[in-house]
Amino acid sequence: MNQQALLAAINTVMPFGKYAGRKLLLLPEPYLVWFNANGWPEGKLGQQLALVYEVKVNGLESMLMPLLRD
Repeated sequence: MNQQALLAAINTVMPFGKYAGRKLLLLPEPYLVWFNANGWPEGKLGQQLALVYEVKVNGLESMLMPLLRD
């Protein structure tokens, strides 16, 4: 994983569902836990969601909050 991929993942906007329009880093952890149990979306979005899931379950969310772009 590189810095560019991490920055892109946390700043990507959720394109669908209950949390559409919210940056991936700001998604609630239970939402990501559900995807982890039921399957990630295909492609880049799924990879980014899985990365954000790992960030959250490892307690790194607060460290990355300053990197969110407006």
